[in-house]
Amino acid sequence: MSGSTAPTTLTTLPSSTTVISAKPVVLSAPGRGEDLQVRVSAPATGADLPVIVFSHGFGWSMDGYAPLADHWAAHGFVVVQPTHLDSRTLAIPAEDPRTPRIWRIRIDDLTRVLDGLDVLEASVPGLGGRIDRDRIAVAGHSWGAQTASTLLGARVLDSAGAPGEDMSDPRVKAGVLLALTGLGDDLTPFAAEHLPFLRPSFDAMTPPALIVAGDNDRSQLSTRGPDWFTDPYTHSPGDKSLLTLFGAEHSLGGIPGYEVAETTDESPARVALIQQLSTAFLRSVLYPGDTGWKAATVALEGDPDPLGKLQSK
Repeated sequence: MSGSTAPTTLTTLPSSTTVISAKPVVLSAPGRGEDLQVRVSAPATGADLPVIVFSHGFGWSMDGYAPLADHWAAHGFVVVQPTHLDSRTLAIPAEDPRTPRIWRIRIDDLTRVLDGLDVLEASVPGLGGRIDRDRIAVAGHSWGAQTASTLLGARVLDSAGAPGEDMSDPRVKAGVLLALTGLGDDLTPFAAEHLPFLRPSFDAMTPPALIVAGDNDRSQLSTRGPDWFTDPYTHSPGDKSLLTLFGAEHSLGGIPGYEVAETTDESPARVALIQQLSTAFLRSVLYPGDTGWKAATVALEGDPDPLGKLQSK
């Protein structure tokens, strides 16, 4: 709870921790065309709970990414998942006048969640008074990672190469960015014409972040190879870590869901590694006394058959 004296470490909860989840929780969103629907998941017990606001990839919704949301909630986080306007569940047609602005409305969605934490807390039975508003992180996959990165300070370059609006939010202390697209210098002609927001600058993305990339993630939006997804690490300052997963494609082993047709590189072990490392990383940032991140990195380095490699700066 904001203003309270929180413990210096986050108690590790067993994986069997009961999770409560409520959906849809609705936040009023004048001018958006639809009110914002979110899902809130949290451990059934515990106080001073940190928050993860998660932005889904293109077409998904608050119902996706259960492997991550379930794990984080079972390990002590309140997980908030908004449904963005590009969700297939809303079926907004391509010719809708909002379509060119959805990338920007997505960012507003995340800010609206942060502004609406009181409403969300009151809407979930048993959650009242248990959220720590001083420990907030953002996370996202693919387009959702791009959305989340702006709250960490990433900016979109205009046609002249000048940084656009600063949409960072000081309430956000850390991020987990999964399959985040790289610089806009090597976009395909289609992406350059239709996705102008894919021209990021990471120069001001200063808060700590874990960036996860697959070394077999070959995007149709870029003329470069999988190394495109390492740009957010290479070109951002401050405390950053890069987890490169061996053999992983864009679904990173299956984070969008337990049984998802879009997952072409299904790997429960890969998903488990992301669960463990992302949880440990966020704890290390939000609770500086927590030692789980150090232990997890040592374990990965000592693995005789690792699923990936970790770099930090």
